[in-house]
Amino acid sequence: MRQNEHNLFYGVDKLVILIYTVLVFMGWLNIYAAVYNEDHQNIFDLSQKYGMQLVWIGSAFFIAFFILIIDAGFYTVFAYLFYFIVLLLCILVPYLGKEIKGSRSWFRIGSFGIQPAEFMKFATNLALAKYLSNVNIEVVTRQRSRLGDLIKNYKNTLIAVLILGLPLVIIKVLQDETGLAIVFIAFIITLYREGLSVNFLIFGLLSVLLFVLSLVIASKSLIIALAIIAVLSFVFIKRSRKNLLIVAFVFLATSGVVLGTNYVYEHLAPHQKTRIDVLLGRGDVDLKKEGYNVNQAKIAIGSGGFWGKGYLQGTQTKYDFVPEQDTDFIFCTVGEEWGFVGSSLVIILELLLILRVIYMAERQRSSFSRIYGYGVASILFFHLAINVGMTIGLMPVIGIPLPFFSYGGSSLWSFTILLFIFIKLDANRLLILR
Repeated sequence: MRQNEHNLFYGVDKLVILIYTVLVFMGWLNIYAAVYNEDHQNIFDLSQKYGMQLVWIGSAFFIAFFILIIDAGFYTVFAYLFYFIVLLLCILVPYLGKEIKGSRSWFRIGSFGIQPAEFMKFATNLALAKYLSNVNIEVVTRQRSRLGDLIKNYKNTLIAVLILGLPLVIIKVLQDETGLAIVFIAFIITLYREGLSVNFLIFGLLSVLLFVLSLVIASKSLIIALAIIAVLSFVFIKRSRKNLLIVAFVFLATSGVVLGTNYVYEHLAPHQKTRIDVLLGRGDVDLKKEGYNVNQAKIAIGSGGFWGKGYLQGTQTKYDFVPEQDTDFIFCTVGEEWGFVGSSLVIILELLLILRVIYMAERQRSSFSRIYGYGVASILFFHLAINVGMTIGLMPVIGIPLPFFSYGGSSLWSFTILLFIFIKLDANRLLILR
């Protein structure tokens, strides 16, 4: 075995690399279909997006290879440095970058564009793993370990939240990239795995539910319903001054959420209010204007049926009925041309990759590697759920790519770096002394 330790692919999880490669090339086939033009059929035509995507794919493979030849300790030692460098780039890009589609979040180098916010995901994951692994100093061996003092020590919790919150606020406020900003919420899954109380998850889910109800039910009616629930709760629980104060606090807090939600909604930008109205079906949505994207996406996916119309045969795809069909709405191309079978295959491959990453995370011997692995799984799952959800009308249209599938160099590079750092960390576990 020691002779194999010097092999570049020693300990590398080949199943993950196989799934990654299949997804990347399936994505390229769909990008080709999304922008297919009979007058431009040369797959190496760099004036076409499918030609450029081949360049991104080739460079992504080079990046993956480069990551694998670097010692795994490099990512642990320089985790904070990566975080602060990319964070600095995210701060500078609104002032030095180029405005694209109303957002100044890109650096332009000739015809190439780089979006620093995409790389903030792997950098934040490294920093969070570094910090939480320092909190839990002992190395994980065979048993599942949780950072029991993460939530008991509010200082640790606050620092972890700051590591996640800084890029979220900077990307949202300075770059107005809502989709990329909310991705950092996905790290809540990582924090839960490392000891965050389930009560926080329940509180978060209930807050989202109350937020939605506040938008579809009149405020007065909802507050009356909350008051009735509060009275019934006090009737059926043990009566004491402490419980009375708890029930009163919960009622006031939830009522504040209801009133605050409506206040925030009224002060949103028109396009943001429109997206919420389209998602919730509020009012009369004009399918030729604000409801156009989602409606056309549903038509494209639905028209594919069980088997699909056939590769390069999608009419919705061919005639550009769905905007951004090679990026945010790439799943529409899959649904129309590959049908239910092809759509299911893509989702299954993405989920297999995520589940494999979770399995790999659980077998790690170091806290850093395990935490980083869960961060990878959290980000991939969040992207998959939101991207597919928004194309079928279950999620708001916030514009985030489908992992390894959507067109774009920054997106493909960032996901590749995110994944292959973990592949390297996983391979390194075999070299760690018991």
